[in-house]
Amino acid sequence: MASRRNHFLSRYGESLGLVGVLLLLVAIFSLISDRFFSDSTFHQIANQVPALAVIAVGMTFVIITAGIDLSVGSVLGFAGAMLGLTMGDGGWPLLLALPIAILAGAACGWVNGWVTVRFAVPSFIVTLGMMQVARGFAYLGTDSQTKYIGAPIEWLGAPIPGVGISWAFLFAVIVVIVGQVILTRTVFGRYVLVIGANEEAAQFSGIRTRPIKIAVFVIAGALAGLGAAFASSRLASVDPNAGAGLELSAIAAVVIGGTSLMGGRGSIVGSFIGVLIMATLETGLAQIGASEPIKLLITGIVIVLAVIIDAWRAGRMKRLQP
Repeated sequence: MASRRNHFLSRYGESLGLVGVLLLLVAIFSLISDRFFSDSTFHQIANQVPALAVIAVGMTFVIITAGIDLSVGSVLGFAGAMLGLTMGDGGWPLLLALPIAILAGAACGWVNGWVTVRFAVPSFIVTLGMMQVARGFAYLGTDSQTKYIGAPIEWLGAPIPGVGISWAFLFAVIVVIVGQVILTRTVFGRYVLVIGANEEAAQFSGIRTRPIKIAVFVIAGALAGLGAAFASSRLASVDPNAGAGLELSAIAAVVIGGTSLMGGRGSIVGSFIGVLIMATLETGLAQIGASEPIKLLITGIVIVLAVIIDAWRAGRMKRLQP
């Protein structure tokens, strides 16, 4: 019985701890603000996270391999421009335009991954360059103007009658579940974890690391393309500045969710809870009237604490190794 309990805690203890932090935040803001603990607040939190949630899924795969992707926010803007060109200018239906946006994001991810592994350039530098390139394409594709799409995409971000949460949130949850299954139940997921833990050992064991490392960047780019549809659906339009700074929020959510910046360890579900923690923190601070500088200060402190905890855990694991 004790061994089963220990196995359960070792496998799910971190996620349960994150849920505890989320519930603690809800409790604190509910005590401070009498408007926080309500259906409308929870629906607001749920409906603002779909784009960040799916981007965090892709970012988790990248960071587990000890990489980083600073371009996902700009790739979202570029994919949004593709939606504006196809749906806004061309009158395409969403079912035809969405694959174009996803493919545009995947293409950016492939370039990131290929350059990183082919020329052994740090992914930080490669994706920093792509961040500028994709944003430039976003401006070119929209003529630096917001493009209105309207009803063909608005339904995706609108609350479902009688439910309160959007279709985008439900689809984002499906992406999280699929991502977690891929990471924990497939050979690809095991390879991702092994490469992040020790790429040299993975190569010696016969794993072709290069295709796997390219694939995680493709996943991140494709999910940024999907995130563009979710982001555009909230205002029924595409904005060339959409996604600016979203890469930092995604990295923060992933680290808060327990994924190690050193690679080799992470959880898609943990990253999703990290997204919810950040959204709850942002919404709660807004409801109690915190100024923008105070919100940035508190959010920054939370991120730094998460990184410190990650470094402490990594050092503790090293000390425990024989």
